[in-house]
Amino acid sequence: MTKPPRIQIANGLEISRLVCGLWQVADMEKGGTTLDPDLAANHLEAYAADGFDSFDMADHYGSAEIITGRLLKRPLAGRPTAFTKWCPEPGPMTREVVRRGVQERLDRLGVSTVDLLQFHWWSFEHPAWLDALHEMKALKDEGLIRAIGVTNFDAAHLALAIADGIPIATNQVSFSLVDRRAAGDLSALCKAKGVKLLAYGTLCGGFLSEKWLGQPEPKHIADWSKSKYKRFIDAGGGWSRFQALLSAAHEIARKHGVSISNVATRWVLSHESIAAAIIGARLGENEHRADNLKTFGFTLDAEDHARLDAVFATLTPIPGDCGDEYRKPPFLTASGDLSHHLSSIPSAYETLALSHRNGHRVSTGSVWEPIAGYSRAVRVKDMVFVSGTTATHGGNRCVAPGDPGAQATYILDKIAASLTAAGSRIEDVVRTRIYLRDAAQWEPVSRAHGRVFGRILPANTLVEAKLVGDYAVEIEADAIVSSSGG
Repeated sequence: MTKPPRIQIANGLEISRLVCGLWQVADMEKGGTTLDPDLAANHLEAYAADGFDSFDMADHYGSAEIITGRLLKRPLAGRPTAFTKWCPEPGPMTREVVRRGVQERLDRLGVSTVDLLQFHWWSFEHPAWLDALHEMKALKDEGLIRAIGVTNFDAAHLALAIADGIPIATNQVSFSLVDRRAAGDLSALCKAKGVKLLAYGTLCGGFLSEKWLGQPEPKHIADWSKSKYKRFIDAGGGWSRFQALLSAAHEIARKHGVSISNVATRWVLSHESIAAAIIGARLGENEHRADNLKTFGFTLDAEDHARLDAVFATLTPIPGDCGDEYRKPPFLTASGDLSHHLSSIPSAYETLALSHRNGHRVSTGSVWEPIAGYSRAVRVKDMVFVSGTTATHGGNRCVAPGDPGAQATYILDKIAASLTAAGSRIEDVVRTRIYLRDAAQWEPVSRAHGRVFGRILPANTLVEAKLVGDYAVEIEADAIVSSSGG
C-alpha cells in the first residue's frame, strides 16, 4: 500500500485513516520562537503528497492553524482536509461569542468553511456548552462549518448533545492499548448514532514503541506529551505491567514483521467506531510515514487479540470516563494537576444571601424562581437543599424532549453546579429523590444517576409522578457539607 486508506466521516467529507496531529507545533514553539509558516507548510505538503493529507489542530496549538492555512493556499493536486478545535473558557456562549470564535478559526486557516470544527468544553456544570453547540449548528447551516465534532466527550454528554438536536459527526478521544475507556459505552453509542471516533494518544506519546521495550522506568520527563502518557501508564498499573504489554505487542509485531507502533495503531483502528488514528507530526523531525503505512499491511488475528486480552486482564482500567482527565480527578493531562484551572472556572449560577436567616441561596436565573418564590438551592450552616430540578435550559427551554436519560444527565450537571455555587460538592450529597413521568423509563435515568453517584451512594427514592410540560424526569438532592468540601 502506497497511501493510507480513506473513510467518510460526514457528507462530502472524507479523510485519511491516519491523521497528522499538529499539537507538537505548540511544543516546538514553547520557547517563544514561532516556526516559519512557509517552511513548516513545506513539511505538511510532503505529508499530503504521501497521502497523509488530513491535519488536526486547535486554537491553542501554537501557529498550527496559520501553517495549515499557508498549505491550503497552494495549488495542490488534491485539497488537504483541515480539522481544528475551538476550546473557549466557560462563560456565556452568545451568538456573538461563538461567531467570533469560529471566525477566528476561518481567518487563521484562510478559508471560508472549516472542514471539521471540534468543540471542547472544560466543565459540563456550566450549561453554556449547549448554547455554543446550537450556535455552531446555525453557523453550519450558513455554510461556515462543514461538520461539527466534539473532543473529550463521554458517552452521556455526547448522547445529550445528540438528543438535543446537535448533528455531531465526530468525537476525538484518547484511545490506546493503555487507555481503553472509549471501547465501552462510548463506542456502543457511536455505533448506534453514526458518530465516528478520532483516536489520539494511540502511541502514548511514543511509549508504545521498541525504544521503551525492556528499558528502566524514566524518572524525569521534560516532554509535555510523554509526561501526560506516563501518568496513564502509572494509572494503568505501573511500569512493570506496561512492560508486559509492550512484550506482548512486540511478539505480535515480530509475527507480522512490523513495529510495536504498527500493532498499537492497528489495534485501535480495528474497532468499528474508530474512523482514524491521529499520529503526532513533529515538523521536520522524526517523520515516520513509511513505517506508519505498514499499519495497513496486516490484520490482527484471533490469536493476537487473545494475547493482548490476557495482558489487559492484568492491567488496571484507567479510572473515570472519556475526558475526565480534563474535568476532574485524576488529573492526567500534560500540565499535571489541573485543580487550579478547574477552581478558576466561574460559577454558572448566582449566590445570594438569605434575607430571613443566616445562610445563602443559589439562583439559576430561571423565570420561574421569582414567580413561584423558590431558590434552586438553599444552604443553612452545613446543610444544602437543592430544589426539584428539571432539564430546563436558559429561559424556559426543555432539553432533549422525550429522552429521560439525557434529561437526567443535564439535571445532575445542574445540581452539581448548584452545589458548587453553594460551597458544596456532589460528593456531599446524602439523599436524592427522582420523580419519573413513566416508571417504565427507570433504567436510563437510574444509569445516569449511577454514573454520578456510583461511589457516593446517597439514600435515594424513585417514584412515578405526573410532570408538567415535556419533562420526563425531575430530581432533587440534599447535601451535608463535609470538612473537605466548600
